[in-house]
Amino acid sequence: MGEFELIRRYFASAACAAGGEAVALGIGDDCALLAPPAGEQLAISTDTLVAGVHFPAVCDPFLLGQRALAVSASDLAAMGASSVAFTLALTLPDADPAWLEGFARGLNQKAQECALALIGGDTTRGPLSMTVTVFGTVPAGLALTRSGARPGELLCVGGVLGEAGGALPLVLGERQADAAVAEPLLARYWSPQPQLALGQALRGKASAALDVSDGLLADCSHIARASSVALVIEAERLPASAPLEALLGAQRALQLKLGAGDDYVLAFTLPPEHLPELSSNWPQLHVVGRVEAGSGVRVLDAKGVDITPRQGGYLHFMESP
Repeated sequence: MGEFELIRRYFASAACAAGGEAVALGIGDDCALLAPPAGEQLAISTDTLVAGVHFPAVCDPFLLGQRALAVSASDLAAMGASSVAFTLALTLPDADPAWLEGFARGLNQKAQECALALIGGDTTRGPLSMTVTVFGTVPAGLALTRSGARPGELLCVGGVLGEAGGALPLVLGERQADAAVAEPLLARYWSPQPQLALGQALRGKASAALDVSDGLLADCSHIARASSVALVIEAERLPASAPLEALLGAQRALQLKLGAGDDYVLAFTLPPEHLPELSSNWPQLHVVGRVEAGSGVRVLDAKGVDITPRQGGYLHFMESP
């Protein structure tokens, strides 16, 4: 099967390639054309997933298709952007029809869930990897960034943390668990749910935001640094996860809530006056700490004792000693 036949059969004919309101020209030309509405800015983000690094080399291609798009769409949520489109650069060791059918089906399903139109990309031969670039729009001046947090504000998260990290030994086949425990954890790993609607609801309310991809501690340090403030996480306020604690116990669950990546829920700072309205509309929202003057991120237990772990989260490249 040639490259163009592969693209036509598995991607260009998918429902997600039909285009959308802000897509002036989709798949089929040298470039796609986007037409954002007047007064809107483009939000753009790129993520690469590599077999053996970001996912097991042998896995269900349907689930991989979902995950590949979801992790990039979450970046749009973190900026408060509305979904527009995405491109896919796919490197394959071979053109296996069964693998391609499953991957394209998972990708298309997640694209429709996230209202993202496939507008182009590339395919090539080599070790399995995929690069997804997403495009969104946000009203000028209302994009959520990491640099607006101020002392006296609340630190919030948009949902449960640590479950994707808890799923990793199940994904790798290192551990087994009953379906009641394993299935919700595996769903969090393979099919993250980008919090696009929550991100849009935070426009004009949250002072800083990002999505938790490398662990709460590591990602909160980005807000602290960009905003020149200190963030305090109160461990007992982190939302509970029954399956995570059933699998690993309370202490290990806490470690994963603080340090595991791949959750893709939003973490944000919020002036207290906005909390009642947001809480009523988003019951999964949890206040987990506060913003103070200073620098860095600390974790306190119920007695106010500093229990900050030394390792803050996932690092793609470890520094040499």
